Amino acid sequence: LKNMHATPEKFYIEACDDGANDVLVIDRVSTEMTLAGIKDIPPSGVTRPICGIMGTIRLVAGMYLIVITRKRKVGDLFGHTVWKALEFDVISYKKTILHLTDFQMQDNKAFLSMLRNVLNTDGFYFCTDYDLTHTQQRLSNTSPDFQEMSLLERADQRFMWNGNLLREITAQPELHKFAFPVIHGFIVMNPCCINGKVFEWILISRRSCFRAGVRYYVRGIDSEGHAANFVETEQIVQYNNARVSFVQTRGSMPFFWSQRPNLKYKPKPQISTDTNHMDGFRRHFESQVLIYGKQVILNLVNQKGSELPLEQAFAKMVNGMENGLIKYIAFDFHKECSKMRWHRLQILVDAVSDMQEEFGYFMVSSDGKVMSEQSGTFRSNCMDCLDRTNVIQSLLARRSLQSQLQRMGVLHVGQKIEEQADFEKIYKNAWADNANACAKQYAGTGALKTDFTRTGKRTHWGLVMDGWNSMIRYYKNNFSDGFRQDSIDLFLGNYTVDETDGLTPLHMQKDWKFLLLPVIMVVAFSMCIICLLMAGDTWTETLAYVLFWGMASALTAAVIVVNGREFVDAPKLVQKEKMD
Repeated sequence: LKNMHATPEKFYIEACDDGANDVLVIDRVSTEMTLAGIKDIPPSGVTRPICGIMGTIRLVAGMYLIVITRKRKVGDLFGHTVWKALEFDVISYKKTILHLTDFQMQDNKAFLSMLRNVLNTDGFYFCTDYDLTHTQQRLSNTSPDFQEMSLLERADQRFMWNGNLLREITAQPELHKFAFPVIHGFIVMNPCCINGKVFEWILISRRSCFRAGVRYYVRGIDSEGHAANFVETEQIVQYNNARVSFVQTRGSMPFFWSQRPNLKYKPKPQISTDTNHMDGFRRHFESQVLIYGKQVILNLVNQKGSELPLEQAFAKMVNGMENGLIKYIAFDFHKECSKMRWHRLQILVDAVSDMQEEFGYFMVSSDGKVMSEQSGTFRSNCMDCLDRTNVIQSLLARRSLQSQLQRMGVLHVGQKIEEQADFEKIYKNAWADNANACAKQYAGTGALKTDFTRTGKRTHWGLVMDGWNSMIRYYKNNFSDGFRQDSIDLFLGNYTVDETDGLTPLHMQKDWKFLLLPVIMVVAFSMCIICLLMAGDTWTETLAYVLFWGMASALTAAVIVVNGREFVDAPKLVQKEKMD
């Protein structure tokens, strides 16, 4: 913990490293940031402990400072403590908001609740003296210059979720020591024991902050080639100072398509007809090959119904690229595993086993020598890149782990991981927790199919829970995700608040039918029920009333569904690519 001192004019924040006498001073009036010494802190200030700075952001009422106020230790990564940020505080530079109009106050309140919405999403992690944004292999292939850089400078921008909030601090190198990159995703670290040998098993998922958002509003790619819901997942084993790492990625199908909510349970995905898909597609894969080497695409979507055109488009574009480094495999997950035949996933795992052997994994021996590198990655996707994807990733990671543990001498020849009951339980639960974290961050509820990941079996209770989660997902996707999307856009700087602007986009007036139609529908439906309960003089009279009100409620419901797009909670701040 470090201390923060606040006076009416200034914030004083002590540096992370112990023994440092430097203090970051933020002027609450001019918003300037400067460096001072411990002795410059006035005794009159209010002192409180904080765990670190998330960053600063401008809202309608002026600047705000976001600090981490509570953290929990996740574990140690090669001697560096990894923390999970649990609670945050958003502190205004200005001491009053009386200078605002009523409208501005409303907007400021809305923006504050957006910030809190993102901060309250589980899954922010940080390390004050180690670079969490890079994989083991990327860290080992760096130059001496890179080693000299501050954590802020050397962080992988894709995974630094507070990059936008730290823009002002990043611009002044002397202030870098007061902040650190925060990643969003999932980290678990477990000491495990097999054959009496203790090793540390670690799973790190890093969510990309480029094209971040919620599931139905953010699909496909942007013009830069960044894919929606892109997550890099790294599995690390630490044993006797030796360490191995196996990396996989997931991300939305990388062309221009959308699936905007419209009150239907599953909106029909639409492939954009007026954009050149190949440009963005090529950009996406060129950057993937540059970072990760060869690519094997595992496309797990249905090969029938509304998902089929997406599968065909993806296959066609991979062929069109004519790039020998990229291989495409389509596997209809739902068809292959229908009627609870989950053992059939082994078909896919076996089909790619040669490629997995070829790609290998990154390994450093106990004396620090690099023994092997990973030469390619599996890039898995389904529609959301959540449930199906996670199941497949956990199976591939287990196959890699099997050969790693044998090579490190933890497993004996002929021993299978599946037979190690204690470890299997830790392993499956951690992957299910990973699925849950990624799903909460993208779809708003826990993952589906985690009963299979946790137990290796699909259960009937699991189906009931999936039904419940699907219902909550439906509600959120239609009635609260616009707000969540706006929150993410504000947090990541895709939308910036301009104090001089009169009206923010939050004041979009809803059409009259938006208010009127649901009221008519509820009234008509109630009348229909009342007529059923309070029968008229003759049954024909009752029937006539019931039919009339029943028809009226059915008709208004139909009109609402046809105009579904206008009734859902859509994002207001950033106009996403128009894809209709």
